[in-house]
Amino acid sequence: MTLRSVLGGAALVLLAGCSAVNKPLNQPLGGAGNPSLTDEAAIPGDGTTFVGLAFSGGGTRASAFSYGMLEALRDATATPDDPDGILSEVRLVTGVSGGSVTAAWYGYAGPQGMPKFRAYLDKNGEKYMANSPLNPFTIVRGLSGGANGRQTFGRFLDEELFRGATFGDLRRKSRVKTWINASDVANNVTFLFSPETFDALCSDLMKLPLSEAVAASAAFPLVFSPIVLEAHQESCQYEEPDWLTAARYNPEASEAMKAHARALESYTDPEEARFVKLLDGGITDNFGTTGLNVERARAQNAYAPLTVEEAVKLERMLFLVANAGVRTDYGWTQKLPGPGGVQLAMSIATSSMSAATRAGYDAMRLTLDRWQEALVEFRCDLPASEVRRIRGTTAGWDCKDVKLFVGQVSFDGLPDDMQKQLDSIPTRLKLKPEQVALTIEAARQSTRQNPEFNGFLRAKEGFDGPPAGATPIAPRRISPISN
Repeated sequence: MTLRSVLGGAALVLLAGCSAVNKPLNQPLGGAGNPSLTDEAAIPGDGTTFVGLAFSGGGTRASAFSYGMLEALRDATATPDDPDGILSEVRLVTGVSGGSVTAAWYGYAGPQGMPKFRAYLDKNGEKYMANSPLNPFTIVRGLSGGANGRQTFGRFLDEELFRGATFGDLRRKSRVKTWINASDVANNVTFLFSPETFDALCSDLMKLPLSEAVAASAAFPLVFSPIVLEAHQESCQYEEPDWLTAARYNPEASEAMKAHARALESYTDPEEARFVKLLDGGITDNFGTTGLNVERARAQNAYAPLTVEEAVKLERMLFLVANAGVRTDYGWTQKLPGPGGVQLAMSIATSSMSAATRAGYDAMRLTLDRWQEALVEFRCDLPASEVRRIRGTTAGWDCKDVKLFVGQVSFDGLPDDMQKQLDSIPTRLKLKPEQVALTIEAARQSTRQNPEFNGFLRAKEGFDGPPAGATPIAPRRISPISN
């Protein structure tokens, strides 16, 4: 062995020792469990409409696309008396990776925060990041656990948007249920930043910075080191929820439900998990729809996650997924050899993530269809006295009048030249201003053409559907990508 190789090996070891490590920021839970993230009494509007929005991963491209969808929803339904339109009736936002930035900010700031978010999209989210593929220091740090820690993108988020805001601040300001999704890479499940999850960790979710959750959701492997949470099992007396006990012994429980239950169990056992390591949410679910599947699977009644009052008042539900995935041009499909090396690794990762996301989306649609059926049955079994108590009258009551509209907004169906430009936009945390503007316009057009959205408008009293000349375009399936 030559002196050069010894020195080279020593240098690599020293570089590896400098890999980014994120120390846990989550604090122990004192007293009772975590409160709900929203004030359940503060229901927007008259309660007849439920709007849920899911924002996919895809870096700043995804952040801009989900922002454009919000703009389109507002502009299509705004009135002089309600300039925010149906954004006033958004009850749930869920986000992954780049989409988690939009979800967290919208949940925190609401429609009034959209101008500030638009300005954020044109800024350099990689300002503090080490991301040069030509820098051996960056490469070795990435291979040893992650090239960038929370003081890069997480720091940028706090400077430009959140200013240290916590989940407690979110709860005080917002009436929108907000789900930020990461991936627990030890349990191979979606990690939801929710009171229930943090109860199992005996940790105070209300004191956790929103930027920490978003940084975890966007922590693409190798580029970022995992966001780490500590399990504070000694600081509280945790009592598992009834659904978790049932999932353990119920042979009919879904595999997704069992996996979620096993993850929560591991957080309560110091022999299994002292620390939880979180990476990009797109690894397990790039649409952020797993939470809905879990909510219904663990429900002990026909109407959850709604209350009885909400279930009786509900008439129309819209759930839209903003899918910022692009079509990838695989040059090796035109050649006999390949893929190999990095191409092979990336194609395997993309295939696995896309398959998991498609399965999750299909499961979510099936879950919502079954929920609608259960909800109608529950409503029709209610005595007239209960309906009168909740609605104030039985006049106009139709127990079967509940319509759900579920769909995707994506680049599909847009003009070919626009799609080609969109497909060339990279999955990064900084984009050129013209790329941001193009992505926002693509979302506006695609949302306005979406058949589920237009069906919802026609079914909702007070809206006349698409403007003259708008032609609904049937969506086609594309492969979502992460971060």
